[in-house]
Amino acid sequence: MSETAEKLMDLAEVHIRESGYSGFSFRDLAAQIGIKSASVHHHFPTKAIMVASVARRYGERFFANVAPEPGAKRDDVIGTYKKAFREAFMEDGNMCLFGVLGIETGNLSQEVSGEILRFFQRCVDDLASRIGGAEAKVRAFHVLATLEGGMMLARTYGNIAAFDQAVSGLV
Repeated sequence: MSETAEKLMDLAEVHIRESGYSGFSFRDLAAQIGIKSASVHHHFPTKAIMVASVARRYGERFFANVAPEPGAKRDDVIGTYKKAFREAFMEDGNMCLFGVLGIETGNLSQEVSGEILRFFQRCVDDLASRIGGAEAKVRAFHVLATLEGGMMLARTYGNIAAFDQAVSGLV
């Protein structure tokens, strides 16, 4: 991928995490990096293609960040996910990209909605397999919902303490 395409994706990611799918236009991105709007279309023919690409890249970074460490215990996975969500919020005070897009999924293209669903399914599957036990999938859904909700509260309150309180019950 070209340097310009990467810059466009970086900007789109910030806008999505701040304001959702409709929080930017190709014209906005073009103006921010000093190119013509048509040049954005050269790299990403549609907004849906761009957002799906941004989502895939975000997901890849996320899963690299929560990958199991050698010798990690079953209970470590929840702490690993908790840390990843917390650090994402601390970076810029914004929500998880998929938390923001997940709210809008009913109004988005199949391509973008598919990326959202794949991310959440992968999180649940990863958590459940690493937590283990009879109720692992239920616990995985609970953990993921708590983390996303904690981010929403932290953003609303404008304070990471809201996230910390929301997720304090997770082991």
